[in-house]
Amino acid sequence: MFYNLQNKNVEIKYLIVYNKLKKHFSHCFDKNDSFNFEKFKQQISKDEINILEDSYGMDWLGKSYARLLASDEATTLLKENEEWNKNKENEKSENLLIKGDNIEVLKHLSHAYYEKIKMIYIDPPYNTGSDGFLYQDNRKFTVEELSTLAGIDEEKAKRILDFTQKKSNSHSAWLTFMYPRLYIAKQLLKDDGVIFISIDDNEVAQLRLLMDEIFGEENFVDLVSRKIKCYDRDKSSKEFQRLYDSILVFSKNKSLLKMKQIIKGVKRYPLSDDIGSYKLNPLQNRGPNGYREKRPKTYYPIYISESGTVSVEREHKNDKEIYPEKIGSKDGTWSWSKNKIINENKRVVIDKNRLCVKIYEDKNKDNNRYASEENMQLQFLNANGSSRMTLLNMQALFNNPKPVNLIKWCINLTVHKSDIILDFFAGSGTTGDAVMQLNVEDNGNRKYILVQIPEIIDQNKDATAYDFIKNELKVDDPTIFEITKERLIRAGKRIKEDNSDKDLSNVDFGFKIFETIPIWKDYNFEEEKFDPQIALFDESKLSNEDINVLLTTWKTYDGIALTKSLKEINLDGYKGYYYGSKLYLVDKEFKTKNLKKLLEEIDENEEFNPATIVVFGYNFESKTMRELAENIKNYANKKHTDIDFITRY
Repeated sequence: MFYNLQNKNVEIKYLIVYNKLKKHFSHCFDKNDSFNFEKFKQQISKDEINILEDSYGMDWLGKSYARLLASDEATTLLKENEEWNKNKENEKSENLLIKGDNIEVLKHLSHAYYEKIKMIYIDPPYNTGSDGFLYQDNRKFTVEELSTLAGIDEEKAKRILDFTQKKSNSHSAWLTFMYPRLYIAKQLLKDDGVIFISIDDNEVAQLRLLMDEIFGEENFVDLVSRKIKCYDRDKSSKEFQRLYDSILVFSKNKSLLKMKQIIKGVKRYPLSDDIGSYKLNPLQNRGPNGYREKRPKTYYPIYISESGTVSVEREHKNDKEIYPEKIGSKDGTWSWSKNKIINENKRVVIDKNRLCVKIYEDKNKDNNRYASEENMQLQFLNANGSSRMTLLNMQALFNNPKPVNLIKWCINLTVHKSDIILDFFAGSGTTGDAVMQLNVEDNGNRKYILVQIPEIIDQNKDATAYDFIKNELKVDDPTIFEITKERLIRAGKRIKEDNSDKDLSNVDFGFKIFETIPIWKDYNFEEEKFDPQIALFDESKLSNEDINVLLTTWKTYDGIALTKSLKEINLDGYKGYYYGSKLYLVDKEFKTKNLKKLLEEIDENEEFNPATIVVFGYNFESKTMRELAENIKNYANKKHTDIDFITRY
């Protein structure tokens, strides 16, 4: 009896250990659910381990450095754009746009959004050699420091630092760049979460192996091919046409993943009239030459009568006059000439407040028998992404933006109506556009978090984008972040216009903005290293804005979402900041009377129950700090409760 019971206890303990390993080290299990102990040892050890046995894995120059970056603390603070966030449309928004290096942002999010994200979509650099990817790192390790921290010899440390500091675009550089970002991203996903990564053949093989290592090969879902264009005019007759890229799909835990069934066959000509099946295309020219200066003859007014008929001449005084929409600051054009409008004006109709033309199905063409299957590819062409930018008057500002329908397709596969979607290579902001569109379509409450580094736009290489941001948006230092922000603003406005007949009062079209900023010079978070006698940091230089930055950073570190605001608590003239069970005391001039009021509030206010009190040590005298800590401890003992007292510097 005892023997059986003992075996049962061993089995239970084994299952507990197995479940913990599966949850936190799923990438150490292979597709047969066998545990790779050597890989596990590598993960938890700071020292390089000599592997005596043959085992499947991936190695590259910089891997030890990439692991170090994945576990290294953030080197920035988080700052709120208070003026923007207080705007009526943004003050209650749960969408986020964050400016900064995404590895820093991910580290800030790793506490407040741990296992909160249902879906991640990213479109990282493809490392084609012409996409501008160069590894850049502002961390300044010496050879000796890196050797010690990463557990590698100095010769290898020197080789790693050489390529991290020389803006390399090698496979090793790309993998070193991607590893820590994907490693932290995995921690943000819910257990049933999923990640979609757009990639092409330059790095798809390396990415697949990298994802096997981080997520575990048993959590591979699919490698989806996407047609990006119909032909490649740059290829000679001796080269293959490069018409596809891929979407690599991994789950956090495949056994928990539930994907909806999406019908792949979509009609190319979904509408019909007495002539036949048709689809609607915008009359506005969406091509690269759709400017008045390029095609002046297709810039002219079109008149719409009260009954809805179309003409190129005003026939009644009440006819509405419409010109092509502007593209940035330039005049756009129509895709049809005046003569074609005159001859086929019955094909021109108004749909969602814009002029469109009916394109009828030609049943005599053989390729129409493949219409359903082909549409699965054609609806995700890069040209569709460019068309959306044209519709928002942002044409030619971004190379190959992803089509909105691609992101909507990914979301529809896995995401519920109230989930959070993260994109930490936000680019033109397609993911935010897609989330807003879907919420309008099905009355959903999905939220997005977009991250974009403020990458400087070179005036010589991209004059159109530079001039747009400088002249139209009136921003002194043009960066890609400004394109992301403006896209979200214009997309929200356009979606409202296109759905003016619907009640959109519950749809979140706003977004809050935060950004990463460097930690103040000589500032140190670590209490155990602080010595008031030798401290170099001058806290007297901190402004109210600086204190707010500190609060934003700390609250996120303590697990409070960025969209949640701290409540101000009046402690007899001293201001505290409170949310949930956490109280922050960061201002100067904390006195005994404020301590008395704090204890009274805890004792008498049922809605005020701090389980953690965080104090900014620089702004407290040592005597006051001791008095506060001792009284909180005595109060907690007397009331048989737990209140953590934390001092931060």
